[in-house]
Amino acid sequence: MFEWSEEQLMVRDAIRRFVEAEVVPKVDELEHGDLPPYDVIRKLYTTFGMDQLARDRFKRQVERKAAGRAETPEERTERAGDGGAAAMTLLPIIELCRHCPGIVTSMGVSVGLAAGTIMKQGTPTQMERWGLDLLTAEKVGAWAITEANSGSDALGGMATTARRDGDGYVLNGSKTWITNGPYADTIVLYAKLDDGTGTPMRDRQVLTFVLEKGMAGLEQSKPLRKMGLHSSPTGELFLTDVALGREHLLGESEEPRAGSGRDSAKANFVTERAGLAAMALGVIEECLRLSVEYAKNRVLWGSPIGDFQLIQLKLAKMEVARLNVENLVFRHVETSAAGKDLTLAEASAMKLYAAQAASEVAMEAVQLMGGNGYTAEYRVEQLARDAKVFQIYAGTDEIQVTHIAKDLLRR
Repeated sequence: MFEWSEEQLMVRDAIRRFVEAEVVPKVDELEHGDLPPYDVIRKLYTTFGMDQLARDRFKRQVERKAAGRAETPEERTERAGDGGAAAMTLLPIIELCRHCPGIVTSMGVSVGLAAGTIMKQGTPTQMERWGLDLLTAEKVGAWAITEANSGSDALGGMATTARRDGDGYVLNGSKTWITNGPYADTIVLYAKLDDGTGTPMRDRQVLTFVLEKGMAGLEQSKPLRKMGLHSSPTGELFLTDVALGREHLLGESEEPRAGSGRDSAKANFVTERAGLAAMALGVIEECLRLSVEYAKNRVLWGSPIGDFQLIQLKLAKMEVARLNVENLVFRHVETSAAGKDLTLAEASAMKLYAAQAASEVAMEAVQLMGGNGYTAEYRVEQLARDAKVFQIYAGTDEIQVTHIAKDLLRR
């Protein structure tokens, strides 16, 4: 695949019109934190029938889980089709990120990580109880793994505990940098099992729970102030003797199995990192568009600055980055169409390059525009602030390097 199909371009253009009508006029409100992004996300879902597609997919997933069977390779290939399913997921991400990457972060965590974990790991009853409302964007989800003293060592350094209490559990601890944390209705949260055996904290089993807003002992902070992604509310969670019945333990079993605890977290890292390439592409495309427009119209010494070779070099490097990241996105679509998953190393490589490219292009756009680029009016300063977090969340650049290198060294 080297370009979008005619049908995919029609979808892209329809989404672009939606973004221009429903998102662009609200960017200032979203940026200042006056408007949470969730109503915009819900309107996107209803406008393009994404909520109904989610209901149809949900029904098939629940039926398979109830029957105790996994999706066959043939079913997976049929579902993926020619990559249309992946393209329908990635195109809104790209278009939204041209103007407001924070919306995508909030949407991705709620639908992709929180709902995705429940659908992969939960029982049919749990899927019915919590999954559907998240998949259709009717409710807001959070995915809580990071803690203040763990960061990149998210699993090993985790200190939040789950102590058995009869047939249920009591949770204590805290989580930070939690996307949607202040407003989440449903929270997928990871905790270390305190089984009373004295097992060192780093080696304890990781369990996955579902919490709900308003539970006794659960405190959801106000949104944190951040450098960028102001349109994506981020907060802290505090758990003080939060009592949960066994029905809140995903899968309702402590038995180690594929897709639980640590495996679940690592699988979600793959999903998150691969999706970030599409986010980076949106930022790069918009920064390049704004930079070309500026270079044509900004006149110095009697000539448009686009006539100057150093400006041309900046634009050329932006175009190289755009092509490279676009090719990574196309590769993701093709992989999905073939019914295959990316490895952690492949997803990490995509994220490492795309995150660095987006941050570099956005900062170059600021530099190209000089003082104007440093002001909010010209918009690239917002995209530069937003892009920087691509090199931090879902694993820092440094963590991506270790995952890629370890995979190479194992071969």
